[in-house]
Amino acid sequence: MNLNSEKTVSEPGQIDTRTQILEAAGAVFASVGFRDATVREICHRAGVNIAAVNYHFGDKETLYREVLRYSQTLAFTQYPPLLEVSPEAPPEERLRAFLHSWLLRTFSPGAIAWHGQLISREMVDPTGVLDEIVRDKIHPLSVQLRGIVGEILGRPPGDEAVRLCTLSIVGQCVFYHHCRPVLTRLFPQQPPLDTLGTERLADHITRFSLAAMRHLAAPATV
Repeated sequence: MNLNSEKTVSEPGQIDTRTQILEAAGAVFASVGFRDATVREICHRAGVNIAAVNYHFGDKETLYREVLRYSQTLAFTQYPPLLEVSPEAPPEERLRAFLHSWLLRTFSPGAIAWHGQLISREMVDPTGVLDEIVRDKIHPLSVQLRGIVGEILGRPPGDEAVRLCTLSIVGQCVFYHHCRPVLTRLFPQQPPLDTLGTERLADHITRFSLAAMRHLAAPATV
């Protein structure tokens, strides 16, 4: 099933129930993961009976796929990859926007946060949906970021240095999410990483990455 596939328009009254189930399921899947989540708990949180899940989604795996699709739609609608920056802007500006957008989708509260949490869970404990996520979302973002990095380095997107720099940049973003429990214990005096904090973090990762790439792009000295 394609994560970007279109759904048949529901009849009036069905939309609310379907959304209730998606939002309840998103909270449960994000909290305990696909394997440990139960349809019973999801229905309890949604205030519906199990028959409603069967009617709207058929089974837990389909519900999980639709939760990912729902959260991705919300996340990328509110925070598109370049935010409000023009595709014609300098690559350094596009890099900063790309990183800020990524961090906003990861750390914003509510249903958007499920996107970051669920993708993180897929990375460490993959389900059968991961191939679709990579194909439909992660790969296009990778192509876009490699294009930006390639412009900064003055190399083609397929260059090995571009690939490694792109992975290093992504690694910084992923670190702050995966290691958040450790960071809050190491630096309890620091404010939580909310939507305001993501702007400061995007600035730091951008400056750090640009400094590294400028060093790599500079001619080697003997």
